[in-house]
Amino acid sequence: MTTFFAQHLAALLDALRRLVASPLNTLLSLLVIGIALALPCAGWVVLDNLRGISGSASGIQQISIFMVIDASKKEVGEVESRLRAARPGSWRFVSSETALKRLQSSEGMSEIIASLPKNPLPDAFVVEPADTRPDALERLAKTFSGWPKVAHVQLDSAWVKRFDAFIRIGKLTINLLAGLLAGALVAVTFNTIRLQILGRAAEIEVAKLIGATDAFIRRPFNYFGALQGALGGLFAALLVSLGALLLAAPVGELVALYGGNFVLRGLPAGGIAALAGIGAALGWLGAQLSVSIHLQRIG
Repeated sequence: MTTFFAQHLAALLDALRRLVASPLNTLLSLLVIGIALALPCAGWVVLDNLRGISGSASGIQQISIFMVIDASKKEVGEVESRLRAARPGSWRFVSSETALKRLQSSEGMSEIIASLPKNPLPDAFVVEPADTRPDALERLAKTFSGWPKVAHVQLDSAWVKRFDAFIRIGKLTINLLAGLLAGALVAVTFNTIRLQILGRAAEIEVAKLIGATDAFIRRPFNYFGALQGALGGLFAALLVSLGALLLAAPVGELVALYGGNFVLRGLPAGGIAALAGIGAALGWLGAQLSVSIHLQRIG
């Protein structure tokens, strides 16, 4: 067991030494890997933030429950009790008096409201559902419309469906892009390792002649590919985090103009670790393929 760990430690140190020995080549490789991983990662971050923006902006993905005009306080309380029991998300009550005051504050409406014999606006509840999937929103709206003394339930389901379709198309596009760039990263690592193998071809052949196993020969190259990929993943996380930091202020100002309160989210710690892990796996795969092909050639 001690020999096993010693061999892996020696292979790891050899990979680190080769990374440090050619800083320019290492930097260029990390730049390529980082940009390739940052592109799909940034796309996922954008989609995740779009969902957050849509939920924070005023009037988006809300269900309005309008009571009948003559609904009593007891009947309004019954609907509120049903909301507490259903737990669809958060909600707020807008009384007819509050709605009338807001309407009066609108430009040119004060004289029109003053001429009315009575308040024409109903009491209402504005629900912000926890589950914002289109089918879930429609089920909620249908449930609300069946409650007693509910005159009308308003949901812009067409807008929600369009937004959901846009998100699904965005996810599919990013997945395709991620697949293409993952193939490119494997190819980059494959070529890097191939060049290293050509430079050490004589050393590898001698090692084979004296009984070195294929696993022993592969080990330092696999570590090199994995380390290069992991560092490239961390570099990608740095690029995405810097982009989120630079865009946080202007995006917050834009959302505030639409009545929202939103903070742009970057990559969490788990996302950074996942990005480094994906980079390491792709680097290992590229190195494994490159070494395997060379070992097959030399028999």
